[in-house]
Amino acid sequence: MDRLSEAAVKAFTLLRRDIHQHPELAFNERRTAALVGAQLGAWGYTVSTGLGGTGVVGQLKRGTSERSIGLRADMDALPIAEATGAAWASCHHGVMHACGHDGHTAMLLAAAQHLAQHGRFDGTLNLIFQPAEEGGGGALKMMEDGLFERFPCDAIFAMHNMPGYPQGQLVFRSGPTMASSDYVTVTLHGNGGHGAMPHKATDPVVAAASIVMALQTLVSRNVDPQSAAVVTVGAIHAGQANNVIPAEARLEISVRALDPQVRRDLERRLHEVIRLQAESFGVRAEIDWRPGYAVLVNDAEQTQRALQVAVKHFPAHQVNPQGAQLTGSEDFAFMLEKVPGSYLFIGNGADGEPGACMVHNPAYDFNDNNIGPGASYWIALVQELLSPAP
Repeated sequence: MDRLSEAAVKAFTLLRRDIHQHPELAFNERRTAALVGAQLGAWGYTVSTGLGGTGVVGQLKRGTSERSIGLRADMDALPIAEATGAAWASCHHGVMHACGHDGHTAMLLAAAQHLAQHGRFDGTLNLIFQPAEEGGGGALKMMEDGLFERFPCDAIFAMHNMPGYPQGQLVFRSGPTMASSDYVTVTLHGNGGHGAMPHKATDPVVAAASIVMALQTLVSRNVDPQSAAVVTVGAIHAGQANNVIPAEARLEISVRALDPQVRRDLERRLHEVIRLQAESFGVRAEIDWRPGYAVLVNDAEQTQRALQVAVKHFPAHQVNPQGAQLTGSEDFAFMLEKVPGSYLFIGNGADGEPGACMVHNPAYDFNDNNIGPGASYWIALVQELLSPAP
């Protein structure tokens, strides 16, 4: 297997830290996109910019085969104040790479350089650098701009670091792998009044409290125990004084599922439970259901192909053939609905080891020791799936 040289690992570690130091939020990844585009262009890729706003695609063709493959990395950061204390910590207060997208970009760029200079493959390689994965739906935006019409792919793959797994371990899973994510705002309209005379009012706060408890039964009594789902009430807003019954209360709810049918069932039951609970307290419920990311479903055939590349080129302890499902969400799910492919993980560090801090945490940092194995896996995958004819 082709492996990055020590010099290359060092160079892309410095690049990763540079990106980390200059994080950019969704659809504002201008500096990062410019850096990516300039690097790809210097290595001989045909570079297309502006897809989905700030997305970049680098295309490299070799030989005469009509086969094609797509590899995707995300580029955006999060609105979190960094607390790592690293020398390369964010220079933008309140914005940091708390999910490792800086590392994903660096790994794919490292593979891109090696494949341009030494790659042995026959076909078309499409490298997709996506904006706005963190809730912005950048994958959909790139697709709306004709991503797969302009850059057809027979298969598409992406890799995400994952704290909790040993550093450098490649983790695969076939079928549903990450959850859908939907967002609900419930506004309860009652009739305000004096706290000393509740019988003269219609209290939306009591209705909200009852609804919060009733929603806890959606998963426990409506979802198959062997299926996974989450309903979380993350915020309640109501009132300002202890002696005033407000006229309105608002709930903010997150709903996640690992099966499309469970997702639909939860939407139906949530509407029923909230509406009927509200009516029982004499208040009116206004429900705003906002669909988010779809269930991420890895194609069985492409996942098996990706797994076999890892088995062939990495030691057994570094390959996990069937990792756990995750209730986090990922908009690569939309790409997988369009093109068969697979989304894998690379361990950022097991519990108690460097890199074990969970993503979306102010103390998180991408494990630079993953740049070598991550890029090497991408190189092996391309050369195996687009292997030249004997």
